[in-house]
Amino acid sequence: MEHKRTAGQFASSAGFILAAVGSAVGMGNIWLFPYRIGQYGGGAFLVPYFIFVALFSYVGLSGEFGLGRLTGTGTSGSFDYVLKKRGKKGGSIIGILPLLGVLGIAIGYSVVVGWVLKYTVGSLTGAVLTNEPQAYFDAMAVDFGSIPWHLIAVVLTAAVLLMGVKDGIEKISKFMMPAFFILFFIIAIRVAFLPGSWEGYLYLLTPDWSYLGKFETWVMAMGQAFFSLSINGAGMLIYGSYMKKSEDIIHHSVMTAILDTIAALLAGFAIIPAVFAFGISPSSGPPLMFVTLPQVFQSMPMGRLFAVFFFVSVFFAGITSLINMMEACSEALSSQLKFSRRLAVCVIAVVVFGVSIFLEALPKMGAWLDTVTIYIAPFGALLCAVFIYFILGMKDIKAELNLGRKKPLGRSFDVIAYFYVIVAAAVLVLGIYYGGIG
Repeated sequence: MEHKRTAGQFASSAGFILAAVGSAVGMGNIWLFPYRIGQYGGGAFLVPYFIFVALFSYVGLSGEFGLGRLTGTGTSGSFDYVLKKRGKKGGSIIGILPLLGVLGIAIGYSVVVGWVLKYTVGSLTGAVLTNEPQAYFDAMAVDFGSIPWHLIAVVLTAAVLLMGVKDGIEKISKFMMPAFFILFFIIAIRVAFLPGSWEGYLYLLTPDWSYLGKFETWVMAMGQAFFSLSINGAGMLIYGSYMKKSEDIIHHSVMTAILDTIAALLAGFAIIPAVFAFGISPSSGPPLMFVTLPQVFQSMPMGRLFAVFFFVSVFFAGITSLINMMEACSEALSSQLKFSRRLAVCVIAVVVFGVSIFLEALPKMGAWLDTVTIYIAPFGALLCAVFIYFILGMKDIKAELNLGRKKPLGRSFDVIAYFYVIVAAAVLVLGIYYGGIG
């Protein structure tokens, strides 16, 4: 297939898993997960969260990987393949819907990655620690307030994509994701020795089991798990198309989920105890990362060094996610419109930057991402789930998932998969009802 000739394949299992983890680990792990734990029962929140992570990785993530590998292409081509097997047309058009969700997230996400890049450099120069945190952030998160950093983030992402899968995405992921875990581990260890940090651990881990009886706790755990794994009907599907037939998809899905969960827990253990150690109220969203934590670093011994560690690791997490989103969209132009890979990547980069440049103000960026993540992206994920498990059918997808496995999937997989489709629909409906759950 044309896509395989221009983009290539992942050369190793480790490369694939780290690239998938890079896509999954993002801002939600860092600025939302720790807050959600404290907000919904501490350690009790982890019970439904782990349940949903297991469900979504076993059938949701693996389904998208499997469809991608089966068809050897992205969402539009995959949907077209599925409908043609049923004697229908129009799959490539329907496949645009999940891609719109991923493109929409990439547009908003590129702004945030630009902010993180500025804070990374500002940590190195000391500007982040010598300025009043709220004022420093407010001066950046305004209309056309971070154009150079924003542009660099998009250009760097495009440069990685132009190098292809093996020499670009895989190599970068093999470096950035281990570095992310090492840096966050170092920060978490340092934070553990801060006086007063124990209050943060109590906030995170003391279980209030009464929250398990609250419907909203399960809804928020479901949303956090769903979005954390980057299930959107496009991004993980395209990585699946670059996977070798000898690879065990279920194993790789589970490993992706485990590492993503470890990343979220590391973020929690690094951030919340540090915030409590200095008597600062925990928050969620951009204010936690760009306002609250700089206050912590200003007060912490060797704060400049740990600010550098933190923002470098967050930048690695952000750009590996952006790489996945832009790759999914670029592949669609290559496979469906027959663009060269170079032209496809450049077009997507121009679209992402050209739209997002008008979203650099925090209220605009937030409103944009809310719209995409509440309405468009969950619908794309649900649509993909329906295509995989109902239109393509259990027989064909299980045949693909059984490749590379020593033990074939049993009948229980069918039941869990059908239940997953119902849960995916619930993510969409409840997300609209609550005004966002991830």
